[in-house]
Amino acid sequence: MVKCSPLQKGFEWVYQNFKKNTATMLVITGTVGWGLSSLAQVGAVLFNPKIKKEQKGFLVPQALLDAAVNIGCFFAITQSAKKIISKLASTGKIAPDKVRTFLNKNKDLYGDKVGKLSLDLDEVIKQNPKFPKESYYSYKNYVTTMGTLGASILASNIVTPVIRNSMASDMQKKYLNKRPQPMPSSGSMKI
Repeated sequence: MVKCSPLQKGFEWVYQNFKKNTATMLVITGTVGWGLSSLAQVGAVLFNPKIKKEQKGFLVPQALLDAAVNIGCFFAITQSAKKIISKLASTGKIAPDKVRTFLNKNKDLYGDKVGKLSLDLDEVIKQNPKFPKESYYSYKNYVTTMGTLGASILASNIVTPVIRNSMASDMQKKYLNKRPQPMPSSGSMKI
């Protein structure tokens, strides 16, 4: 009998839990990645001896704010997209040809419900063994994954930078206004 290493067991667990739901894996790994990246950024500021204490007083809160915006926007946008697209697939609003054909052949049961929240194709699968479940599951996984990937690109490259830069600008203005202003020398005043 061959013993599996803990790493191999970990890979097997990931595969078993995410093979039918790749979008969830994208959301989780993306969020964890943003978290680790943010932690590294804060650590780099905190432990860099070349950065003055006064600068750290501004840079650490700035990095923490960036972390909150990065992680929050990424998770909220990708998770929302995943749920919406998954719901569209489970109501039949978006569906592969085999599923549409099945629904059209069974119009008396599902015809007026297609695309409405009252229809849940995951429940139809349990009730009807002739439902093309492999086609449905692979399609649902595909569209949910692609939609989540698109949402992650939108969140990371468009929404997050706009929000983060706006907040950073406000934070910098407040910081500069709080700093003691140097007094003008008496020789520089003109009458």
